[in-house]
Amino acid sequence: MQNYQGKVAVVTGGAGDIGKAIVKQLLGEGAKVVVSDVDRGVLDAAVTELKAAGGEVSGIVADVSDPESVEALAQQVYEQYGACHLLFNNAGVGAPSVNVWETTVNDWKWVLGVNVMGVIHGIQSFVPRMIASGEEGHVINTSSGDGGIAPMAGQSVYASSKASVSIITECLAAQFSTQHPQLSATIFYPAGGVLKTGIWNCDRNRPDELAREKPSGQPEDLMGEFMKHAEATGMEIHFQDLDDLAKALIVDLKADKFVAMIGVAGAGEQLRTRAEKIGRGEAPFDDHSLIA
Repeated sequence: MQNYQGKVAVVTGGAGDIGKAIVKQLLGEGAKVVVSDVDRGVLDAAVTELKAAGGEVSGIVADVSDPESVEALAQQVYEQYGACHLLFNNAGVGAPSVNVWETTVNDWKWVLGVNVMGVIHGIQSFVPRMIASGEEGHVINTSSGDGGIAPMAGQSVYASSKASVSIITECLAAQFSTQHPQLSATIFYPAGGVLKTGIWNCDRNRPDELAREKPSGQPEDLMGEFMKHAEATGMEIHFQDLDDLAKALIVDLKADKFVAMIGVAGAGEQLRTRAEKIGRGEAPFDDHSLIA
């Protein structure tokens, strides 16, 4: 899909950070964008800001971990616009960085519920409607190099969820190619540097019923602690501009790339190294994997 003018796009987790940057790019391309988020206050503020900048944008509250909520989102989109051409399953959360045996049941329920089932619910509610329309369409699922390419050892919950998203997207793309070639699927790996996003502090949206059963021992201001560590160790930090990240994503989508990622060639090298180790029967992790 080369021209987004007048196309209808839905972006979950679209009220902040990467999601909002994607929305801005889509509006700049002339798309009609439905922004979805679980937090009404944040959503309303984002939609007000985006409308002021121009373009047709609306907001719908939805909890992607709830299939009925996502189905209601799809119904509203189709009632309002009669179509969805671009579906961005972007909403995501993360759990504390701890050893696997120190994770909790609720860590897994929450993160997999949003990151994995949120993608599944989006596909199940929107794709049948996209197929029925017969129109060209694109499903973009946000994964992460942390799991999709290689996991960081301390991030077992998050990395597992994002590895799952990558496999789901690969299967989806294969099925589209043989059964519904008017549709395509892309894995989006946000990359290019450190990302200042809510993933550093997403407990603000964690439901009470899925609260962590025991303290993680992790500081509340993770980004602040990370920056202190970087300064103390002389680590050079490059922050990836989120608007530039979204621009790169749109370029890759228009080029019909299955993997949308800044620095994708480096990811390929990393995967080749991992494959060689696995082929020798060795554990594939390296020094990078051991960083929490």
